[in-house]
Amino acid sequence: MILAYIAQAADHDRIEWIGGTELQVLLDGSHTGNQVTVVRSTLTAGSASPLHLHRKEDEMFILLSGHGIFWVGDERHEVGAGGAVFLPRDVPHAYRFTSEEVDLLTICTPSGMESFFRGAGRPVTEPRPDGWDVTMQALVAAGIAGGQEILGPPPE
Repeated sequence: MILAYIAQAADHDRIEWIGGTELQVLLDGSHTGNQVTVVRSTLTAGSASPLHLHRKEDEMFILLSGHGIFWVGDERHEVGAGGAVFLPRDVPHAYRFTSEEVDLLTICTPSGMESFFRGAGRPVTEPRPDGWDVTMQALVAAGIAGGQEILGPPPE
């Protein structure tokens, strides 16, 4: 049986991500009976994902503010504030954000993506090592552990 879960902002797991940006894990598998992961991200211009795909989960993005470019398979799409993107598993995709700041909601079903973010990122509650950043090696290792495949750098 899945129990209801309620959290305040201070309860969210905060993770430093690529380029010093921050993710907040709002809901993870332990909260939802492994049904869904919800992550909110504050990103900056130029923030990008490598070209990758997910074997285990579908991924959805909702741009609460800002805009960016999403590559889905061979297609390129510009998405602005209020836009939504659905990416079924096994579809190669990447993104690059083009506005100064982006407020992004990521929803994955079933849950599990939180392990990727925690595996490649670092808790903001711990002291930050000098020069630390998410490396491609960390992304690949966390991706392999979570059933994702990194296919290459972000498209141009």
